[in-house]
Amino acid sequence: CETLFGLSYVFTKDATGRATPLMILGWRFTVAFIAMTLCVLAGIMKINLKGKPKKPLILIAALNPVIYFTAETWGISKLTASESGAFLACIPIASLMASTAILRIRPSIRQTAGILITLIGVLATVFASGISASFSPSGYAFLAAAVISYALYSVGVSKASGYTEAEMTYAMLMLGAAVFSAAAAAEALMAGKLETLLLLPLRDKAFLSAVLYQGICCSIVALFLSNMAISRIGVNRTASFIGLSTAVSIAAGILFLREPFTPLQGVG
Repeated sequence: CETLFGLSYVFTKDATGRATPLMILGWRFTVAFIAMTLCVLAGIMKINLKGKPKKPLILIAALNPVIYFTAETWGISKLTASESGAFLACIPIASLMASTAILRIRPSIRQTAGILITLIGVLATVFASGISASFSPSGYAFLAAAVISYALYSVGVSKASGYTEAEMTYAMLMLGAAVFSAAAAAEALMAGKLETLLLLPLRDKAFLSAVLYQGICCSIVALFLSNMAISRIGVNRTASFIGLSTAVSIAAGILFLREPFTPLQGVG
């Protein structure tokens, strides 16, 4: 899961300047929902929600991707890269705290130490490119909401023992596609760019490759693996792997994009 998230930077770097964040999110989750629906119809994945309560699934999907990606997108747009990275690096700590408070699962000393070391490492890599501040209270509030929503999502998945990983992932993609595609369409209508939104994947190969990678690899496969990890090894153990995506992202940038590598990144 974390490796796929880490590699997403390589596939999406060229597309971020070609479309708005809502366009990317709308297409990403629409592609993911359509692809997973085809997998369900083909019998590759099995979904059976008959007789099961829907509220826990709706809550999980509302927390991630809807609230998490909305808050993250708006927060990053208002803050500097170093501020955004520092906030998002706190997700493992928030997940550990939520697990302790809600699930009553106390982390071991080694788990706590591992997560703290991960936090230090991620912060080191974030600040390797320089430290700057925007002092935007609304930006801080949005990213704080993103961190909290992800932590609560982790707890929600851990508690949702009556659902399979495929069922949780499908619910997440369904709500994400509905919300973000509607938001992207509304944004395009107000800007008079609805045709641009609808034809963007056909006209822009870089954008198409980005939404295909994000939709299939990040939204279907990585979210499925994330839900599986949380369900099977718990919130605390899963949280300790989050820093791996940062390491993979840096390594991929060096190997594939020829980006510079600094000693502070190496320490991180």
